[in-house]
Amino acid sequence: MNHSARIPFFQLAPANLHAMIALSGTVKKSSLGPRLVELINLRVSQINGCGVCIDMHWRDLIKQEANPRHLNAIAGWREAPFFSERERAALNWAEAVNAIPHQHPSDDDFALLQQHFTDNEIAEISYTIAVIKGWNTINASLRNQIPEVPAPGM
Repeated sequence: MNHSARIPFFQLAPANLHAMIALSGTVKKSSLGPRLVELINLRVSQINGCGVCIDMHWRDLIKQEANPRHLNAIAGWREAPFFSERERAALNWAEAVNAIPHQHPSDDDFALLQQHFTDNEIAEISYTIAVIKGWNTINASLRNQIPEVPAPGM
């Protein structure tokens, strides 16, 4: 497999890029809190195989002083004792939504989410999932590479 980027993505379609960045910024400022947003981002990125996003969101969680062992266990969050019931409900929903169109979130998945989140928070979680899935799709399809040295501030 060729491991080089297909096009210089970040230099093209600047209006679209800035809109995605702005939406990402809005999601990060939601009432969910930075840890939960980044846990969702990391898990969805793992599922979608987006190395750039996995690296970025893992580093964001480390900056928040998340325990690396806990982050390593996120792929197996159902068996790991490191996540709150609220985080588990969000991760379950993120996985269920990310599986569309192959499978749709069940009523049980939604009922679990409603036990821990308000309707507004559910909307914010849904935007979080949509944004990261969009970034995953762009980065993975265009083969954007994990930078050897992260950009300043990233």
